[in-house]
Amino acid sequence: MVAETEEEARKLAVAKHPSLGGEGGGFSLKQDEDALDTWFSSWLWPIAVFDGIREPENEEVNYYYPSSDLVTAPDIIFFWVARMIIAGYEYRDDFPFKNVYFTGMVRDAQRRKMSKSLGNSPDPLDLIAKYGADGVRVGMLLCSPAGGDLLFDEGLPQQGAGFSTKIWNAFRLVKNWEVSFDIEQPEHSKLAIEWFKNKLAQVVETLNTQFDGFRISEALMTVYTTVRDEFSGWLLEMVKPAYQQPIDEKTYAEVVELFDQMLRLMHPFMPFITEEIWQLLTERKEDESIMISQLPADTNYDAALLAAFEDVKEAVSGIRKIRKDKNIAFKDAIDLSVQKGDKGFDAKFNSILIKLGNLTDLTAVEEEVKGAASFRVKSTNFYIPLEGFIDVEEELEKLEEELKYAKGFLNSVMKKLSNERFVNNAPEAVVAKEKAKQADAEANIKVLEERIASMK
Repeated sequence: MVAETEEEARKLAVAKHPSLGGEGGGFSLKQDEDALDTWFSSWLWPIAVFDGIREPENEEVNYYYPSSDLVTAPDIIFFWVARMIIAGYEYRDDFPFKNVYFTGMVRDAQRRKMSKSLGNSPDPLDLIAKYGADGVRVGMLLCSPAGGDLLFDEGLPQQGAGFSTKIWNAFRLVKNWEVSFDIEQPEHSKLAIEWFKNKLAQVVETLNTQFDGFRISEALMTVYTTVRDEFSGWLLEMVKPAYQQPIDEKTYAEVVELFDQMLRLMHPFMPFITEEIWQLLTERKEDESIMISQLPADTNYDAALLAAFEDVKEAVSGIRKIRKDKNIAFKDAIDLSVQKGDKGFDAKFNSILIKLGNLTDLTAVEEEVKGAASFRVKSTNFYIPLEGFIDVEEELEKLEEELKYAKGFLNSVMKKLSNERFVNNAPEAVVAKEKAKQADAEANIKVLEERIASMK
């Protein structure tokens, strides 16, 4: 019976059980000595977990109280969070935590809160069995900004599982390389390692800023793209030895060390796969665990080198695009000519272009190369001779079509910009966007006209 007094409790007992025989009947009530209302008891939690109510000056509560951060959902701000703060000032004259991080609510496609009563929540164990615990964690976190609700879709853990597979594939690739102690480190591998060490330092700086600002999903996306694009997509491709050839010992050791550092950055988000791969990556002692290993330190990095390497990546992408557009197989080696501009491509990265572009030769030229496919990185022009690879007449026809389309597009933009009502009344940003389209179209037309002229 729940009542404020024993007398009222006895009345309630008789009303519920008439056989007790009246309010003064021969029965007794015992008050529970160890019961608190749920919300009343929970507001004492930051103190009570260290027995700070019964023993206010015990060693644990004095050491751990107040804590730093509370992580919770926003639906209990008043029921719990506010009351914990009130209790903290009432019983210890201090706040219980400095920061409160509100997670988003997981909702179904109809934006209903996941709940057992509605039956709209998938069984987490079924998801884990299908996609792995790390896959589920990553999938949910990638789309869960602080305070923002998450609309659950099974494609999310599927994406996380795909990322786990990519990490495993990178590990298998590295561990299957044959290591030679008799060959020198190639120049392209030396440059690749130097670049990625600086890239890693930049990523650590970014992550520290994101963690300090509680931008957890952004931090995961930073790690995700670094592993997927920079580490797997660029570094491993640059250092990967030729088919059935060994890798030099120096490059291998440095790649393993960088892989170790990447696993440490991934560990807070993917504790299981990172621990397993970390243990297999190199020989470990029995008491070693990635869980108690230091994260990579925040160090200085060469911003100029990183900026220059973005030009390298753009040049490699340009070579690959021409190969794709002209149906030139990667196994077919090609020549590349470089016409350096004011902001020239740094020639020290030529070895990387040769490796990733499968080039037979890389030549510096002063003038345009006639009859060649071309692309530009900043003010540097790159030319790939097409003789023997394409049908010139067919290529000219294709370029003429592209030029016709580009001129038509420019004409439509110019009509807008020549309309005084549009220019005077449209928002400044909209007008600026149209002018940018004009400049891009004019530049594209110029390039197409030059390519057509050179091929003719």
